[in-house]
Amino acid sequence: MKKILVAAAVLLLVVAGFFAFTKTGKHSDDGQSSKSDSKMHVKELNVQFTPSIQSNTLLAKAKPLESQLSKKLGIPVHVSLSTDTNSMIEAMGSKKVDMGFLSPDAYVTAHKQYGTKVILQSTRYGIKDDNTGASTGKLVDHYQSMIIVNKNSNIKSAKDLKGKKIAVQSPTSAAGYVYPIDELNKKGINVIKESTLVQVKGHDQAVLSVLNGDTDAAFIFGDARNVVKKDQPDVFDKTRILYTTDSIPNDTISLRKGIDASDSKKIATAMKEIAKTDEGKQLLHNIYSWDGVADSKDSNFDTVRQHNRQIEKLR
Repeated sequence: MKKILVAAAVLLLVVAGFFAFTKTGKHSDDGQSSKSDSKMHVKELNVQFTPSIQSNTLLAKAKPLESQLSKKLGIPVHVSLSTDTNSMIEAMGSKKVDMGFLSPDAYVTAHKQYGTKVILQSTRYGIKDDNTGASTGKLVDHYQSMIIVNKNSNIKSAKDLKGKKIAVQSPTSAAGYVYPIDELNKKGINVIKESTLVQVKGHDQAVLSVLNGDTDAAFIFGDARNVVKKDQPDVFDKTRILYTTDSIPNDTISLRKGIDASDSKKIATAMKEIAKTDEGKQLLHNIYSWDGVADSKDSNFDTVRQHNRQIEKLR
């Protein structure tokens, strides 16, 4: 009986000790999880943009995001500019870049090659299809690609692009390459083989190439002419829309593989909060003409994948 009483007493001490430690959080799994969940697991965040306008201008406009996002996340944030889309995809694949502002087609490529995950999609005010570049006043999560030509050009239809010089973006650009090329092919012209494609860096440069007579046409996001309107106020008078494509899902904010769900949620929340402030709205508009951000998912980009498959058949 004495042995039984001693054993019972020892058991009670062990149980009491366990609950005491649990209460203070010294051995509580819940306590440890709660503590870690309040902080970012990544110690710093490397953010990168791809050039859609002149590189030096874009980087200067993007730099303020460092302090705004750092304040929200409580970790250092570094903003940089890639030389092109492919280099950013590779940088995310090698974990040199944690968060990328990727075009829809670039995102699809990054997701396929390196497991990059979309967290947010941009929203913009829709653009009227009347050659004025005016806003519809409605926020949308999609846009269209436009083919523009000189107002006095003898190019009257898509088929007239055969044998002409066309300003395009990299082959990973939805608006500057994939969508217009695929849709033109359906109209009977394979511009990859039947025209001269001139790759330029930035949709503003594509617009200027038409204005300056360096190319006969340009594939641009709708309506990239607004980007150069300040310096070229007559851009809408001197150019016209030849063709407008189907809808394209808006650009993304994407994270490299390996960023856990907790950090992903914190980053998405921080960016949504920034996008709601006056300063944040101006920042995003200055960088990429964004007017906001919205939650997104991978399946939103299945249409991009379909166009990509068609493009592969043309090469």
